[in-house]
Amino acid sequence: MSPLTPPDLTEDLVVVETAQGKVRGRRRDGVSIFKGMRYGADTGGPNRFRPPQPVAPWSGVQDALAFGDQCPQMRGMLADKGPMSEDCLRVNVWTPGADAAGRPVMLWFHGGGFEAGSASQKVYDGTRLTLRGDVVVVTINHRLNVYGHCYLGDRMGEAYAGSGNAGYLDLIAAMRWVRENIAAFGGDPDKVTIFGQSGGGRKVSLCYAGADAQGLFARGIVQSGSHLRIQTPEQATRLTDALLAQLEIAPADIGKLLEVPVETLTRAQLRVMRETRSRFSPVLDGLAFTEHPFLPQAPARSSALPMMVGTTRTELSNQLGYEDGAFDLDMAELRRRLARFVPSEDVEDAIATFRGSNPGASPSELYFTIASARGYVLDATIMAEQRVRAGAAPTYLYQLTWRSPADGGKHISQHTLDLPFMFDNVAAATHLTGPESEETRAMARAMADTWISFARTGDPNNAAIPEWRPYDLTDRPTLLFEVPPRLASDPCAAEREFMSRYETQQMGRTLHR
Repeated sequence: MSPLTPPDLTEDLVVVETAQGKVRGRRRDGVSIFKGMRYGADTGGPNRFRPPQPVAPWSGVQDALAFGDQCPQMRGMLADKGPMSEDCLRVNVWTPGADAAGRPVMLWFHGGGFEAGSASQKVYDGTRLTLRGDVVVVTINHRLNVYGHCYLGDRMGEAYAGSGNAGYLDLIAAMRWVRENIAAFGGDPDKVTIFGQSGGGRKVSLCYAGADAQGLFARGIVQSGSHLRIQTPEQATRLTDALLAQLEIAPADIGKLLEVPVETLTRAQLRVMRETRSRFSPVLDGLAFTEHPFLPQAPARSSALPMMVGTTRTELSNQLGYEDGAFDLDMAELRRRLARFVPSEDVEDAIATFRGSNPGASPSELYFTIASARGYVLDATIMAEQRVRAGAAPTYLYQLTWRSPADGGKHISQHTLDLPFMFDNVAAATHLTGPESEETRAMARAMADTWISFARTGDPNNAAIPEWRPYDLTDRPTLLFEVPPRLASDPCAAEREFMSRYETQQMGRTLHR
């Protein structure tokens, strides 16, 4: 945001007064858009690794016309082309009107695990969702990777005791900003839905578990990112020690981490991740988290809050698709590669089980489907089961099974395929969906209207889908997003039963050897 500047007479500008000061956004096509507003102070310098600090109030009007900086990370598909810096605690708002309407609020946590990503991706643009549902859409940037999850424990004093969860505490600060300010943007602070995909879904999972998040949101949607366990302090400390070694900083001089230039620190943490095959991520620090999120049980503190949770059918056709020959497997190669995901003695059983529910699938499709069931579907199922066992508010389980024609259809129903549909932004992601068609319009109608209905009432049912019953351990109702959408009782039961023999990969043993 920049200080007060002369208005551009070609723009339709709108000013809103927040608790910190006035901001000026842009109104376009019936939506008022405010970008790059700060919900926390610059996290650089003495604020590095510390909990987010409040924004100093200002006088006059600050422009909110462009996305703010994103957290430092390596450039790639998940990062925006815009600037990166530690001044990254930024919030963006799309609203039909900065009035007193009290609309439902949909607060989006971007994907990219805990190490990458940005809220300024085109597919996250809130314009169409805002207009479609008469809702207020909010997206945020926050700290990631080493900046958000470098666990220093008590090695740097009380001010850094929460360093391992600084990125999570940023989410809390953003939700507090929403509670304090969203009414001025036409939203209802008591009707906030947090939702996110992949890493964003993991962040939603954490908010159901963390005491700091309670009272700040009313419901949540976990998309392809059920997070059941977090790092132990011992695991996190090993990462910190590896980082110090990479930077040639002696443990006694750990305070020098505050002085390491951003570019150097970013490169060093990437090398640590590659060498250790681990990631800087939330920590069981005894402060933000005193127990794992959903194992051995669902968190009691959020049991009154409804949830939607689900996956796509072949999540890993995205990630595994980058392996040489992944789309041209024969049965021998399928068997060899599957041994990474299930014990070698179970490979033949896995193939027989999944071929039974997918009789026309190629070896490559079986590979993606089995690996996705192990890495994503199992965790979503565990999350839903844990909430049912805890007697929690309704949990609605779904799976996106629509087969995309993009790139010859070889990715089937890949990771991130839900994004253009639930944001109603198909035109921004035709590389995922293929060109706009009757089917893509039907998928957008079903998914966007369902997300909106859940945000409005806590119940996803609407005219675009069949009656969707909450999950239970008998019928296991699951909504399948395809054309047309359908509700199924325990679809692919044999697959679920096969995978139930395993624990989540989040137990610290990610792959079978």
